[in-house]
Parts: sequence; structure tokens; C-alpha cells
Amino acid sequence: MPDSPPDENLANYHSLLRRIEQHCGKITETFAEEITCRAGCSACCRHLTLFPVEAANLVKAVDGLPAEIRSILAGRVQWRESGSCPLLLDDRCTVYSARPVICRTHGLPLLAESEGVKTVDCCPENFRGVASLPGDAVIHLATLNSTLVAINAMFVVNNDAERFKGKDRFTIADIIQFSIEKEPV
Repeated sequence: MPDSPPDENLANYHSLLRRIEQHCGKITETFAEEITCRAGCSACCRHLTLFPVEAANLVKAVDGLPAEIRSILAGRVQWRESGSCPLLLDDRCTVYSARPVICRTHGLPLLAESEGVKTVDCCPENFRGVASLPGDAVIHLATLNSTLVAINAMFVVNNDAERFKGKDRFTIADIIQFSIEKEPV
């Protein structure tokens, strides 16, 4: 069985990432003065868990890193799951272009619903002087998550890589470990 999924098994996920980037890009362009997120700002970058489709995408990204960076990351496999993201190096993401959905939307206005109550939340450093936001400046978390769940389900069914089967979530440490266990693709 193949060790990594073929790129076509990630096509739906990559399409979602492009749409997210487009939407988030419009928000950051429109509200550039209100957003403080920047390279080196990594306080929100946590060691988190991801769906198999996101894990597969990150494994490919980690595999593509220079050997010296992969070696540094290999030393972080035992990092606490409640701590900083092991993929950070000097407060910058080593796989920024392949970062997962949550990392792409973090800090921006997210619409969530809990017990029938809708709230919009964002990084407390962003949008400090904004009293209200237009609807197109808010990311609808339920819609985004539903789409990601559907794409992940399709990925799991259509993918032959055994490492991504039988487990619902993968830690960043799992992803780094996968890269350590094999040569780069």
C-alpha cells in the first residue's frame, strides 16, 4: 500500500484551502488597519489535532522541508500537546503555505453558535476599534467545519495510505513522526 496519498486525493482539500485563502485575503485587505496578525506573532499557534486529510497534507509539507529543519522538528515529537506548535521555528511556521484550516482562519472574525446563541469572536488584538462587521467579513464556522468534515470523509474513503486510516485525529507530533519514519517524497 502507498505510504502517502496521491495528490488527487487531496484535490478537494486544496480547493477548500484556496477558497479560504481568497475569503480571508479579502477580509485582511479590507481591514488591514484592524488586524495585527503578522509573521512572528505565534501566541495562538498551539499543538493541535487534525483530521486525516489535513495530516496527509502536512506530512507532504514536512517531507518537503530541508533535512536540517526536519531534524529540528524530529526533536520536538515529545512536546506537550497543550503547548506551542512543534512546527514553529523562531516563532514562524515552517509549513506556512500548507497550514491547516484552523491556522488560516485564526484571529479573523468567526461566527459560531452554541446553544442557539450566535457569537462572533476573533483575536482580542484584532478589530479593537470596530463596532460591527459586515457579513462578508465573518467566517461562518459551522459551514466551514461541515465542508471540512465532508472533504475528510471523502479522503478517508478514497485514500490507500494505511497510516491515515483507523484514527479520527492526528497530533502535529504524529505528523512529524510520519515524516521521520520515511525518506522525503
